Amino acid sequence: MSELIWAGIVMGLGGTLAMDIWSEVLARGFGQPRPAWGRIGRWAAQLPAGQVFHDDIGAVAPVRREEALGWGVHYFVGIAYGVIFALLAGAAWLDAPSFLPLWIFAIVTVGAGWFLLQPGMGLGWAAARTPNPWKVRLMGLVGHTVFGLGMYAVALLAAP
Repeated sequence: MSELIWAGIVMGLGGTLAMDIWSEVLARGFGQPRPAWGRIGRWAAQLPAGQVFHDDIGAVAPVRREEALGWGVHYFVGIAYGVIFALLAGAAWLDAPSFLPLWIFAIVTVGAGWFLLQPGMGLGWAAARTPNPWKVRLMGLVGHTVFGLGMYAVALLAAP
């Protein structure tokens, strides 16, 4: 079991790093805005008080080190997803990784953004309150595919 957890941690780190590299490529190559980690940190800082949903996270008072907190949440969630997948997939999958189950899992994890994070920050369900919700949704699907590819690459490197 501890082997699965360690594999999941490393896979989650790899997937999250791949997602960050992808975000940087989009920013530098196509002018796509970088993720607003400070806003995510601000949102996460409200959770212990029981405040999950906001009309506009930008209207909430900033918190100390919110950008660092946002980055931490980003990596914590990526690692958690890696561990969850490794535990679900099991040792047999780690011995012979295949992309399809991992990709399905990565796509399913978009739901947390669509139905928790985005409405929590005041962006609406699946970014419905943004200027271009379908672009946000598509970018989420592509980003989580990149996350899955990063996890898969790590799993291939670690496979016997």
